[in-house]
Amino acid sequence: MTTKVASPEMKSLHFQPRTPATTPGDKVVGAVSHAALTIWSLIVILPLLWTFMSSFKTSSEIFASPFALPSVWRFDNYVKAWSEAGIGSYFLNSVIVVGSALVIVMVLGAMCAYVLARYTFPGSRAIYYLMLAGLTFPIFLAMVPLFFVLKNMGLLNTLPGLILVYVGFALPFTVFFLFSFFKSLPHEITEAAALDGAGEWRTFFQVMLPMAKPGLASVAIFNFLGLWNQFLIPVSINAAGPRVLSQGLAAFAGQMGYAVDFGALFAAVTVTVVPVLIVYIIFQRQLQGSVSQGTMK
Repeated sequence: MTTKVASPEMKSLHFQPRTPATTPGDKVVGAVSHAALTIWSLIVILPLLWTFMSSFKTSSEIFASPFALPSVWRFDNYVKAWSEAGIGSYFLNSVIVVGSALVIVMVLGAMCAYVLARYTFPGSRAIYYLMLAGLTFPIFLAMVPLFFVLKNMGLLNTLPGLILVYVGFALPFTVFFLFSFFKSLPHEITEAAALDGAGEWRTFFQVMLPMAKPGLASVAIFNFLGLWNQFLIPVSINAAGPRVLSQGLAAFAGQMGYAVDFGALFAAVTVTVVPVLIVYIIFQRQLQGSVSQGTMK
């Protein structure tokens, strides 16, 4: 005869589903939170929808009935914005500048953060704190020195000069963000890679860099948003050069004076916003994963 021994209750290692609020205090907090999130969502979504809807109207329709649907969906507003206003060439310049700067800053930022997080050498802490200081330096104060530096280098009012400034602008944040990711990776993996004969470069690119993929995706999104919507830097050091999208949009809005074609203007704004939404939709899972990973540390 066998006797069954009651095993202790095993708790699941996974998160348990959140129990509904039961106490009056929990219900009040839940109601206030949902109300605040609903209001915030409306504040963000409604202007986007109104801009998208207005991009298919004429200027007279926008003033006569701003919240009504367009009587005729005028896709020619996008044609005007893309060809006549030059949004197409500005869009291409923005893709070249932001794409190039993003690739460079991600490679350099990841390498710098990896070295500062995994190796100790004289001056390593000073370099890290200088990177942190770069986050606090107001960009307004850097415009005049940047202007003369780029002028002396012959890169003023050029796309390569703009790319270099974008890289310098985004590098401190990238290093600061990735430093904690590389710091938290276990040293046993590095030692195992060394035992397998991997050198430093191979260990970084084939072992450590893929493990920091959530952090890389997150910082890439933040850098893309910051660089794509950048206006002060291109206006200050690229005023006479090939315009990027933010410059072209401002010029398009101001060149017509009181005769602005608001339908085409809203179409140009929609063209500016769509790439940001696409990038966020593609990488949102990596962004959520990195946030969850950060909370587990």
